[in-house]
Amino acid sequence: MSLSQIVFADFDQEIANTRKTLERVPDDKWDWKIHEKSNTIGWVAGHLAEIPGWTASTWNHDQLDMNPPDGPGYQPPLLNSHADALALFDKNVASAKAAIANITEEDLSKPWSLLDGGNVLFTMPKLAVMRTFVINHLVHHRAILTVYFRVNDVPVPALYGPSGDESM
Repeated sequence: MSLSQIVFADFDQEIANTRKTLERVPDDKWDWKIHEKSNTIGWVAGHLAEIPGWTASTWNHDQLDMNPPDGPGYQPPLLNSHADALALFDKNVASAKAAIANITEEDLSKPWSLLDGGNVLFTMPKLAVMRTFVINHLVHHRAILTVYFRVNDVPVPALYGPSGDESM
């Protein structure tokens, strides 16, 4: 078993569960949101589609500046359907798996920083970035999406066990 398989043994399961969830995003509810302060179903789907792409960025770079002083700031993807979200998700998962396959034990402890306009917001080991800002972040937003599903009568997929709509 490779180091990446040991360290990220749950990655494939979380990716599969996220894809299963994205497959159910209803295009006719793309602009629906649960509350004025909340994001739309489409925004959440797009965010879920982009998160796996952060994997390659984390392993291939030592920092990310969300608003670099010398260039344009981060812009989320503009997607219009669950098909768009699935296509972006699949592309980002492929790049994530390629990046994970090449990590070394030394890579796990290398520092990575998030910046805003050149100012360091935080620095942590790349392993911690992967666990918190990629995998845990993916699970967090997937959970939000399943709540959106429930209140819109979209069947919630079985993820870690049966859901109220389907058994494993």
